[in-house]
This record gives sequence, C-alpha cells and structure tokens, in this order.
Amino acid sequence: MKLTSYNYNNTISIGAITENGICPASEQYNGSNGMIRFLLAGELALNELRNKIDDSPYFLPLQAIQLLAPISKPNKFFGVSLNYADHIEETGLEKPKYPTFFNKQNSCIIGIGDAIHKPLVSEKLDYEGELGIVIGKRCRHVSREQASHVIAGFTIVNDVSVRDWQMRSHTWTLGKSFDTHGPIGPCIVTPDEISEPHKLYIKTWVNKELRQNFNTEHMLFDCYYLIEYLTKVMTLEPGDIIATGTSSGVGVKMEPRGYMKAGDEVKIEIEKIGVLKNPIIEEPESSGFID
Repeated sequence: MKLTSYNYNNTISIGAITENGICPASEQYNGSNGMIRFLLAGELALNELRNKIDDSPYFLPLQAIQLLAPISKPNKFFGVSLNYADHIEETGLEKPKYPTFFNKQNSCIIGIGDAIHKPLVSEKLDYEGELGIVIGKRCRHVSREQASHVIAGFTIVNDVSVRDWQMRSHTWTLGKSFDTHGPIGPCIVTPDEISEPHKLYIKTWVNKELRQNFNTEHMLFDCYYLIEYLTKVMTLEPGDIIATGTSSGVGVKMEPRGYMKAGDEVKIEIEKIGVLKNPIIEEPESSGFID
C-alpha cells in the first residue's frame, strides 16, 4: 500500500493512495500525527485498510485533497552521511568504517508541494535525494536478518542542507535542520510493494536539469545494516525516519556551484514510490515569532 496523510475539508486524515483515489483509514487516526498512531496499531490497522480498499465504493479524488508529509513529527529523524562511494569521492573524504549518523530536527519537515525556504542567513542551499526508511515497530538490538520485519515502509526524503551552517559544527545538525528543510513524501510504500529496497533508481532534478541519477544498490551500509547498527545503541519507535544517504551530483560540488535559489523547483523521483516536488522561495521576513 501507499500510505499517506492528507487534508480534506480542514481535517487531517490517514489513507491509502490507490488507482481510484484516496481510500480513507478509520477516523480514529484523524488529527495531527495520525500516521504514528496508525503504525502503532500494527497489522490490525493495515489489514483493516486493505479490506476497505477491496470492499469500499468510496474513494476521494486526488484533486479534492491536499497531500501532507506522511509523518509530521517523528520522534527521531536521522540522516546518514557518506553512504555512497561516488559521493565520498566527490567530497574528497575517506570511506567511513562505520555509518555516520546525524539528526534532522522534526520541525524541518514539510510535504509535497510545500515551499522550501532559502534562508535569510545563507545563499548555500543544497539538495540531497534519498531513500527514507520508516520504522514500524518498537525495537532494540535488531539483527540484520530481523531488520526487514521492523520496517513500516519507504518514502522519499530531500535532505536539504545549508552548507555553510552544516560545516560550522561537527554534528551537522544546524545545517540540516532549518525550518522547511525536511521534505518527505508523498507516501509511505509498504514492504510488500518494495521487497528489495536496494535496487531502486533515484533521480533528482533542479528545474529541468537532472542533477542526480543513481541506484540504492550502491549503498555502502544498506538499510538493514543501518537498523542493526542504530538499535545497538537506542530503541527505535514507529514513525522514526532514517534517510539513507545520497550519491554524487550535489550542488556544493558543481562548478559553478549549483545551489538552489528562489524561483527554482526541486524534484526527486524514486521508482515504486513516486515523486516529491517542492518550490524554493525566499524565507519570509515575517518568519520570526514568539508564541
């Protein structure tokens, strides 16, 4: 299934994208972060929605709803640096012995069609097309052989990066966590539709220029190893997201530099998942606030 969050008549709901439109899940999952509650319900919720797709005559047309980020506030949002050999080569850095994780704060998340802000404080706004893993079960000390069983599905992540702020700190968190710099979506595709996540083509365009074109088979540390490695340290929970790294072709390594600017559009396509598209605008002068 292709699970998604959407807004219809000012109500945030969970459903599945089908060839007939959106099939809504039970109303008990309506509201903010309903997808995490849906995932917590496990196979019961999934089977209920599958049966509804098969039996229901009621589907919402896609043009009548607004797709949202599938998960708006994951408890954890990880990125992985230097996970493709050609990206390591273009950066001039050494091949890591172990996966290198960093945090993206969940306040950076937006959905398909939402605007990415070019920050007031930087011109070095970059893109990174990536496969995202969505965790479906609470887990710790998961072996590589068990890892596929804790995955709820896969999504598209644009690990938007502000390069000068990224390099101000060894942790990278600030440069990876500006508001609006975590586009995900348009859906979470369940593993029954992606049995092999390590043979997926990923393409990234800025406007009509193809910038990235690679396959997940070239990961240094694959999805299952990343889960095994992380769960040696911490508990993963339903809705947690792991962005699995990007390949060569990022703007910071182009000559001249290929940074995104206001008026651009960035599009990432992953086969079997879909397309994540976002416009770039200037960060509004009015973006500051105190609640």
